[in-house]
Amino acid sequence: MAMKRSSGKKSSGGRRYGKKAQEKVQEELHEMKKGTLRSGRSGKKVTNPKQAIAIGLSEARREGGKVPAPPKKSASSKKAAKKSSVKKSSAKKASGRKSASSEKFSSANSSRKKSSRK
Repeated sequence: MAMKRSSGKKSSGGRRYGKKAQEKVQEELHEMKKGTLRSGRSGKKVTNPKQAIAIGLSEARREGGKVPAPPKKSASSKKAAKKSSVKKSSAKKASGRKSASSEKFSSANSSRKKSSRK
């Protein structure tokens, strides 16, 4: 008696991407290969196939095709990104600080320059 094992996930009972989405992605990939596919805002030529697929899926989504929603970032990954950006900004602040001796030296020079101009 062979029993089927289920993985715990419910199957949606069909294709993940609809026909319109497949056609859109195919069109965008052909455009990319021809060299006529341009990105939205900047208008730069798209050379990466993954970018072409993303453009095709977003266009299909806009036209109402069956396309899963784009993946959302989890709370833990947002926290990790926030921590790394805080570390970067604190490192920038530390490198931008002047030492006390250099500040004294620069302020002494500026006061000499002002007095010589008068």
